[in-house]
Amino acid sequence: MKKILTVAALAATMAFSAHAQNTVRLGVLLGFTGPIESLTPAMGASAELAMREVSESGKFLGGTRVQPVRADSTCIDAAAATAAAERLITVERVNAIVGADCSGVTNAVIQNVAVPRGVVMISPSATSPALTTVRDNDLFFRTSPSDARQGEVIAQMLREQGINSAALTFTNNDYGRGLANSITTNFRRLGGRITISAAHEDGKGDYTAEVAALAAAGGDILIVAGYLDQGGRGIIRSALDTGAFSRFFLPDAMIGDSLVQAIGRGLNGAIGVAPGSDSEGGRRFEAMARTANINVGPYAKESYDAAALILLAMQAANSTDPAVFRPKIMEVANGPGETIYAGQLARGLEILAAGGRINYEGASAVKLIEPGEAAGSYRTYEVRNGALVTTGVRQ
Repeated sequence: MKKILTVAALAATMAFSAHAQNTVRLGVLLGFTGPIESLTPAMGASAELAMREVSESGKFLGGTRVQPVRADSTCIDAAAATAAAERLITVERVNAIVGADCSGVTNAVIQNVAVPRGVVMISPSATSPALTTVRDNDLFFRTSPSDARQGEVIAQMLREQGINSAALTFTNNDYGRGLANSITTNFRRLGGRITISAAHEDGKGDYTAEVAALAAAGGDILIVAGYLDQGGRGIIRSALDTGAFSRFFLPDAMIGDSLVQAIGRGLNGAIGVAPGSDSEGGRRFEAMARTANINVGPYAKESYDAAALILLAMQAANSTDPAVFRPKIMEVANGPGETIYAGQLARGLEILAAGGRINYEGASAVKLIEPGEAAGSYRTYEVRNGALVTTGVRQ
């Protein structure tokens, strides 16, 4: 009898330790340095906002706390991102990762770290179409839509603006190439003409030669599928300085206040697009973010949702084991069940703890489609009087 009691007591102790005593640690793997570094502070803070909301509820896995652990993906250095992810798992002992951010480094982390070590990743911003078919052992998800869809939206917007021809430049990596191919295919399908599709490298001080080639090809507009804090900014500045182009299209990684502030009124009239929605959850999130002094920008809502989905899936599975909670991610994201918006994570945790079902819409009205990525809606933008202005939402 004593032995039975001892074993029972040990089992109870282990169960308690797995929940109430332990802290779940989530990695936040984003490019805190690099070509989107002006976007990642809000992205990281938004993911951590969801973690804090869950911790303070006291309803997560029997009172378990959630601790974020940041690491720098750099956005563009695959080796550095891989090393950062490896450290998160082997040294920091994170239970899952929010990230990475840019597509190339995300693919590297999936292949070199997440799959070998069986760790779940949810990226808020890796959009390359190639990630749809990556061999990920069902461990990778994303709360942003694929650029296969963004290319369709961009082509439609261009044609609606009466634009018949466009020059296209793209950052020379997985993200840039995938988006450029999608834009070109869809624009041509709608009767438009891409006069040139040319890669550019980030980190250069002078883009005169690149802009000269784009200008020689001509076009009604210049599409800049680059990064707002790096080569994309340099291309636009050079195009304005030389008079090569006066109108620009800005895909998602070019949307941000830092670009408008750097370029100034020369950017007036530029149009663009980035994942986003006009939803109840989005409005709730924006109010929460203002209270938390978070400057909401592209992918902030998706970052909140990435962290929330991981934690809600753990609650639904009553486990922090990736093999156990991974299948619950699609389930909590898509329902059926009570709709849960940003700021209502405590309610979601309560329902799941009681064995109920939820339909998590979160901050970005997230809906996941196979193989685990957002179906996607987009905010459209125009630069007016030196400021980014939202002009609509496209499903």
